[in-house]
Amino acid sequence: MEQKKERNKVGRPKKEIAERLDYRIGVKLTAADYFRLLTQAHDAGTSPSEYMRECFRNGLVKERLSKEHTDHVRQLCGMANNLNQLARKANAGGYSEVGWDCKVAVARIHELISKIGV
Repeated sequence: MEQKKERNKVGRPKKEIAERLDYRIGVKLTAADYFRLLTQAHDAGTSPSEYMRECFRNGLVKERLSKEHTDHVRQLCGMANNLNQLARKANAGGYSEVGWDCKVAVARIHELISKIGV
């Protein structure tokens, strides 16, 4: 008897049944509602279909971070790196040397957090 060789499967793996988007629903909207949907989906950074799915799942759609907020988060990450460096310096050389630098870093972080609105 001949043995069949298993073939290597190539391409994207099949999605699970729960992940498939099999069903389509037609919705009629007024012009005002349609353009409001397009605007809100654009503001959230998603497609209108994904926006409506997210509304259905969660009852709300969270918009993506704005460019300004993204820049603030990036600055916070840089400041966190600076604080880690100051902590290493304090552990190595003594806490009195980095006290003022820490106060300045904390003040800048506080200022950025207030700009973000957290």
